[in-house]
Order: sequence, then C-alpha cells, then structure tokens
Amino acid sequence: MRLIAGDLSAERGGELVFSGLNFSLTDGEILVVSGPNGVGKTTLLRVIAGLLQPSQGSVSLEGGGEAGIGPNCHLLGVQNALKLALTLSQNLGFWQNFAGNPLRSVDGALAAVGLGGLSETPFAYLSTGQKRRAAIARLLVSHRPLWLLDEPTSGLDKHGEAMFAGLLREHLKSGGLAVAATHLSLGIEGA
Repeated sequence: MRLIAGDLSAERGGELVFSGLNFSLTDGEILVVSGPNGVGKTTLLRVIAGLLQPSQGSVSLEGGGEAGIGPNCHLLGVQNALKLALTLSQNLGFWQNFAGNPLRSVDGALAAVGLGGLSETPFAYLSTGQKRRAAIARLLVSHRPLWLLDEPTSGLDKHGEAMFAGLLREHLKSGGLAVAATHLSLGIEGA
C-alpha cells in the first residue's frame, strides 16, 4: 500500500494554507507533520481523508482497492468523536459496526489503552486523558490501514504517551501507514 500526495495545495477561508506539497509513504511508514498553530496541519489531514478538496494537486492510496482513502483510514481528531451520553462499550461498538473489519473486541481495545473494566462508564464521566485513551481505542476496534492522527497524545500523561507509541509501532509493524500532526515527539524512530 502506498499513500501519494502530488503538488498538493489547500485553502481555508479563501486563503492559501499550503502549496506544492509532495510526499509518498509505503507500508510501515509514518509522516510526522509539525509546525506552529495555523500552518495547515489539520487541514492536511482533512484533505487526505477526503473531507476537504485540495485546491490543487492530488492525494491517492495505491493498493487500497477501488474504495479510495476514506474507507481505508481512521481519522483521530482533537474532538475524539465519541458521544458523551453513551458508555465506552456503546461508543466503540458503534464505531466498530460503522467501520467494519473488526480487529479487536471492544473489551480488548479498552484493555489495550488502559481502560479495562470501564466499558459501562459513560464517556462524559471520564477525565481528559481517559477520553483520549477511549478515542485511541476507536482505532483498535476496526482494521483500517491508514491512521490520520491530529495531536494524538493531547491530554495523555507520560504513561499514556508510551502506550500510544507502542500501539502505533504495532500498527506500523503490521504494514499500516500513518500521518500525524503533532507538536510532541511520538517516540517512533525513522518518522
């Protein structure tokens, strides 16, 4: 599998955010995008995911079948994408059904992020770090080869950062790809 961006440009509010961006990732590789606030890191992730149209250029996923990028990627945004009133089990069950391709059980995903035993807890009751862990568990309940990560370790303590790095390494080792927008080191060599 290969993610390719060629001469990619994007606008936000009619203003050019970035232009002439070229990159290529193959199985097991991660691209880490960093820079000051407002330079277009999140915009880039949204363009890759197909949520925003580039103003110029293209982005494609070779080897992902005819479905394109959307059905082959997880987008972990800063808002977590989990409902406050639903339990962790209900939230992750929804995402597993929505995304298809089950990978880990809901309980297995929660255990992997250190939230084992909290499956019936409403998302609203969790701390900021626990909410982020729950959002990371969403990546684990369904197989999607491309992970698009926007500040993935935001709100996590050092133990949580190490846990995430381990899960990301596991994803890459299994042939996955990732693009991460972050201000912090993800602890991945060769990024």
